[in-house]
Amino acid sequence: MRFDIMTLFPGLVTHVLGESIIGRAQKSGACEVHAHNIRDYSEDKNRRVDDTPYGGGMGMLMAAPPIYNCYRGVLDQQLAEGFDGRRHVIFMSPTGKVLTQKKAEELAASYDNLIILCGHYEGVDRRIVEEIVDEELSIGDYVLTGGEIPACILVDCVARLTEGVLSAAECYENESISSGILEYPQYTRPLDYHGMKVPDVLTSGDHKKIDEWRREAALELTRRNRPDLLPQEEE
Repeated sequence: MRFDIMTLFPGLVTHVLGESIIGRAQKSGACEVHAHNIRDYSEDKNRRVDDTPYGGGMGMLMAAPPIYNCYRGVLDQQLAEGFDGRRHVIFMSPTGKVLTQKKAEELAASYDNLIILCGHYEGVDRRIVEEIVDEELSIGDYVLTGGEIPACILVDCVARLTEGVLSAAECYENESISSGILEYPQYTRPLDYHGMKVPDVLTSGDHKKIDEWRREAALELTRRNRPDLLPQEEE
């Protein structure tokens, strides 16, 4: 899977995604992350990328031309590198549909390349969204200073579903949300920590009872914290 992120802050994106599992996946070739600085594509002598909005209002708006030039630059780079996979352009925006695990799975299965536009300031000229964007996504009902952190979340979420990023599908299939409910509580050494002991069943060696305990513990945790995830018969 290839990710191309169009942003005003490429350093933020490369720093976050250069660490941990996604960083190692890039080194192994399991996925690619390319950050493209929109400012490099400005035709203004001062590399300006924003302007005041028509109709007035607070703040500045990212202009369409630098974003379009950056987008064409991404396509040119892909062409030069011989990449011609299935691509999808996403705008990280609070007006988009909320990102879910199901959506991440759909993206991972359907495309070879996600081109992600990160807004900033008060947003972007709507015309560029209508011209190049296939889908708008949000990571939740709150406001951030820009689309870079949401873009990193999207990449992390989708990349880990890509073959070769994790050691096996089991690494994500039974996790919270992926399985349809929250994941069961887990414990490691020491056996007794500050007077709190690991449940006896987990040290019993009876794998059938352990599986039953984990299922019931997962359901109980879901009932308490996320009842909206449960089908009616489980509530």
